Amino acid sequence: MTKADLVEEVSGKTGLTRTDVAVVVDAFLEAVKKSLENGNNIEIRGFGTFKIKQRKARKARNPRTGEEVPVPDRKVPVFKPSNEFKTLITKLPSE
Repeated sequence: MTKADLVEEVSGKTGLTRTDVAVVVDAFLEAVKKSLENGNNIEIRGFGTFKIKQRKARKARNPRTGEEVPVPDRKVPVFKPSNEFKTLITKLPSE
């Protein structure tokens, strides 16, 4: 599902125009990015948590040459789904 699909879905369920929903979706995504940029976690009960994790420096290998390459430590955004969300997903039929 793309952002446009999400806007269409929410617009259909709420009766709001696609333009209004697009503004809200963009504002939500900006708020998430800004909050994580400031070092804050975002917890949405029943859905999950967005947060920043620190990855340690490590040695990796170039697959072509086999040469060791240092990978510096860095921060990465992560999403951890809530138990309620995980339970919902595990009940879905397999493809």
